[in-house]
Amino acid sequence: MKFFSFFTQELAIDLGTANTLIIQDGKIVVDEPSIVAIDRKTGRTIAVGHRAMQMHEKTHDNIKTVRPLKDGVIADFTAAERMIEGMIRMSGKKKSIFSHLKMVICIPSGITEVEKRAVFESADHVDSKETYLIHEPMAAALGIGLDVEEPIGHMVIDIGGGTTEIAVIALSGIVCDQSIRIAGDELTSDIISYMKREHNILIGERSAEQIKIEVGSALSELDNPPPDYAVNGRDLMTGIPKQITVNYMEIAACLDKSISKIEDAVLKALETTPPELAADIYKTGLYLTGGGALLRGLDKRISQKTRLPVHVADDPLRAVVRGTGIALKNINRFSFLIDRKSV
Repeated sequence: MKFFSFFTQELAIDLGTANTLIIQDGKIVVDEPSIVAIDRKTGRTIAVGHRAMQMHEKTHDNIKTVRPLKDGVIADFTAAERMIEGMIRMSGKKKSIFSHLKMVICIPSGITEVEKRAVFESADHVDSKETYLIHEPMAAALGIGLDVEEPIGHMVIDIGGGTTEIAVIALSGIVCDQSIRIAGDELTSDIISYMKREHNILIGERSAEQIKIEVGSALSELDNPPPDYAVNGRDLMTGIPKQITVNYMEIAACLDKSISKIEDAVLKALETTPPELAADIYKTGLYLTGGGALLRGLDKRISQKTRLPVHVADDPLRAVVRGTGIALKNINRFSFLIDRKSV
């Protein structure tokens, strides 16, 4: 049996809207933005990940950058295949006629059967012999060290790039969940609209993302406020590049509407939770994972709204991929993994 395992290559993939992470042999081997740059004339893939992100919004007519995933699911099938192939190549996986590739891929909990099939087919195109899917909240719960097999309720809120997944987990299953398409990307577009409306300045996606990282906040009053941030963009009145300064209070005001929708989804999920599990959640609290968990004051704001303790995962960006890696190592143990036969 050990002889055959020598030829088996196992990959755990968190196929995210914003970032794709791959774990091999318990180590994160790829952590790159989910983007691919393609030559329009030849159709050749020029770059994947960080290199493609550097080209994003700076290309000429012959090059296009594509983000293959939208709202957590594959929107551009061909570009997704190229991106997955490029990322697997980055992980050091060599194509061989003897190699047996086994993959566990993360998917949003609100995904349709058609969207599931699209993920399976993308995996087939990169020569995966065994492919399993795992729902993001379940992977996040495993990644932050929760015992998902116990008859104890845990609520996980995973705020990614395309979707916010809220799920109550007990006995290796998702009891009730809410999946909303308001997450990191929506917050970024809120910032772009705000800069245009309030400051008459046009900024790109990358600049808005940087503003979110530097001065993004869910609360208008913080104990440790970040310093004001200088933003460069194009003046809509004159067409000339200019610089303005923004503070965290402005950004908190512009993100308020989207964060309220996330709060409403959390309350909706709590409303549909069976009473015994609700009693458990009162004791265990809520767990925040995903890139959105890093937004300043978000844990405090959700805690004020729900009057429950909110815990932010140690490394929220990597919680999902770590959980996917644990599922990969214990494929026979976990009943919640979806294989091709169950689709």
